[in-house]
Amino acid sequence: MQLFEETGAYLRGHFRLTSGLHSGEYLQCAKVLAHPEYAERLGGELAQKLKPVVADERVAAVVSPAIGGIVIGHEVARALNATALFTERDPTSNEMTLRRGFEVTSGEPVVVIEDVITTGGSTMDVIRVMQQAGARLLAAGSIIDRSNGRVDLGLPRVALETLNPVAYSPDDCPLCREGLPVVKPGSRRV
Repeated sequence: MQLFEETGAYLRGHFRLTSGLHSGEYLQCAKVLAHPEYAERLGGELAQKLKPVVADERVAAVVSPAIGGIVIGHEVARALNATALFTERDPTSNEMTLRRGFEVTSGEPVVVIEDVITTGGSTMDVIRVMQQAGARLLAAGSIIDRSNGRVDLGLPRVALETLNPVAYSPDDCPLCREGLPVVKPGSRRV
């Protein structure tokens, strides 16, 4: 969290999260990951937390959702000596998919890495793509877990920091009732 404070990546206000929920707090991982030395450090720390979870298994690929997971996924892959891949939304169907010639072979051991997990939606989208490709899913990880450990991805998972910030349904948001303008700082339209 010190890196988030130091880089101005811990924002306070009224935000619409990628999940569609509203919150008075937002963690803009891109501002931290814009510093290569921080990205490398966080990727190395996340890889170290993953190692006991995957045991002696060699991770062949780290797969992340675009856009938020690309940098941290790359750094975790570097630390694990694995390939770094990412999924992205197909512009016509809005479904998450492997593109750009990326491939995963059947049985290939992979981990899924995200920057922030709130509801787990993007991570679950990547997991589904990997299941359809026949990958052997070992674990998932994120820099930040905004769910306080509540999200069940069906995989073992780790996070560098677990938080329990208050999030509101847009229909029951006290920040909306106060008339505070809502900001959507993430990479995905909601």
